[in-house]
Amino acid sequence: MADEPLVLGIETSCDETGVGIVRGTTLLADAVASSVDEHARFGGVVPEVASRAHLEAMVPTIDRALKEAGVSARDLDGISVTAGPGLAGALLVGVSAAKAYAYALGKPLYGVNHLASHICVDQLEHGPLPEPTMALLVSGGHSSLLLSSDITSDVRPMGATIDDAAGEAFDKIARVLNLGFPGGPVIDRYAKEGDPAAISFPRGLTGPRDPAYDFSFSGLKTAVARWIEAKRAAGEEVPVRDVAASFQEAVVDVLTRKAVRACKDEGVDHLMIGGGVAANSRLRVLAQERCEAAGIRLRVPRPKLCTDNGAMVAALGAEMVARGRAASSWDLSADSSLPVTDPHVPGNHDHVHEVSKENLYS
Repeated sequence: MADEPLVLGIETSCDETGVGIVRGTTLLADAVASSVDEHARFGGVVPEVASRAHLEAMVPTIDRALKEAGVSARDLDGISVTAGPGLAGALLVGVSAAKAYAYALGKPLYGVNHLASHICVDQLEHGPLPEPTMALLVSGGHSSLLLSSDITSDVRPMGATIDDAAGEAFDKIARVLNLGFPGGPVIDRYAKEGDPAAISFPRGLTGPRDPAYDFSFSGLKTAVARWIEAKRAAGEEVPVRDVAASFQEAVVDVLTRKAVRACKDEGVDHLMIGGGVAANSRLRVLAQERCEAAGIRLRVPRPKLCTDNGAMVAALGAEMVARGRAASSWDLSADSSLPVTDPHVPGNHDHVHEVSKENLYS
């Protein structure tokens, strides 16, 4: 094995079939096959459609990643895969594929956590993570504040959403505004031409007695929807750009305010932001402003690495190999509610080298 492990990562937690290859903290390939267009007509992700799309895209996407990286499957030092959380059927496709490749290649298998992977991907952009690192993860399914002193073994939840995640709220408001799916990018685009102070929308869980680090966007979503409905009922034109900007500002205000507070309270001078919503332009700007004012260094990967991708899974897998973490057993299963406190799912010992002595892959 080389000094820097060469690892292939597979991500299938939702509607993206992602395959990444990294050597240490260097990204060699990031191949993605998205089924978002197949879900758009339903206004959201359909689990059965996502699972079928993963089945069809898996082998071609792996082949594309290997070609892009310029490496052979035989050169790999390990296979990592998202074991959870996510859609159960979609996760099973990825886990099954990872087992098949790991067995055929005689390589160790690492089942890793989707959320921890979103944190670890920043190493591909900005180098090794500081320890500890505070991470704000915002996506369609998660809005979480996490404190990690070791991304392979110690991730502590500080706060999470108690209802709608930020990305889910973006999708729902975009639907109410008839802007299509997914909602995040289109809301961001319209908001750039609107006034973020035009409408005063509520900031959930920001009162003095509210949980300091938890999030709630359900009330905001309802308030925006009712505001739009009232305008339409009165026969007035809905100022889409102002609504988008004001809604977006309410979301990013709460996210950044709580993240900076958590850093201050814990004495952490680094904040990492990841997940699909981290690609939002206003979130990046406001986070930078508030971090600079508080003396906190902000780390945000480039937008392509914020959304679900195989590179993040490969990055965490490479870190597992580099730190000598135990490989997963062959009985590794998908866990749709895998807690973030489990960055990876190890086995009792490395079954790979007992069961598969030879390279069966050709």
